[in-house]
Amino acid sequence: MTTFALVGAGPGLGLATARRFGTAGHTVALISRSAEKLDGLTAELARDGIQARGFTADVLDIESLDAALYAAAAALGPIEILQYSPVPRADFMKPALDTTADDLDAPLAFSVKGPVTAVNAVLPGMRELGRGTLLFVNGGSAVRPHPGRAGTSIAFAAESAYARMLHDALAPENIHAAQLIIPGAIRPDAEHSSPEVLAHRLYDIHVKRDGFRHYAEPLPN
Repeated sequence: MTTFALVGAGPGLGLATARRFGTAGHTVALISRSAEKLDGLTAELARDGIQARGFTADVLDIESLDAALYAAAAALGPIEILQYSPVPRADFMKPALDTTADDLDAPLAFSVKGPVTAVNAVLPGMRELGRGTLLFVNGGSAVRPHPGRAGTSIAFAAESAYARMLHDALAPENIHAAQLIIPGAIRPDAEHSSPEVLAHRLYDIHVKRDGFRHYAEPLPN
């Protein structure tokens, strides 16, 4: 049995994705800053018969993130699938003309240093398995910069470039890196962007391994 590791565990998309991969037979490692949130999520997954465990870490603290992923693999088994989908903070989204160089420190740490740390933590285990999947989840500003959300637009673009390079570099090793773009809000009643629909889409990306960038729905005009 291999492990699905979710960086940015929460009650919406995170829980739905954990449930989808868990029902497929993977153990689940949930990573979040909130131990209380993790306790609730693991209890809910346990009621569905899914083996899950929480590990506290802050993606802005790369040492804690690194330690959490190593602990998850040691406790639950090798990590075959990594999903990086923490929700950016509201203060990352200042208008472009109001954004200073210092304002970019946290968004870039969140969307670049965090993913690099996570990937480097799980890659040795994936290489030992001979397979793996790296899933990156981003909003529409990753491909269409939004002048009112400068921090995330810049940081998501950098994360996209990193993920694309991983896609090309790791393909010969049977490790698939892919990105899912979610242009709109994630809502329970959304046809293409409900947590459950997106969770199934992410699982399909893992299984089918067909290309790098995927869209939950078309970008609005």
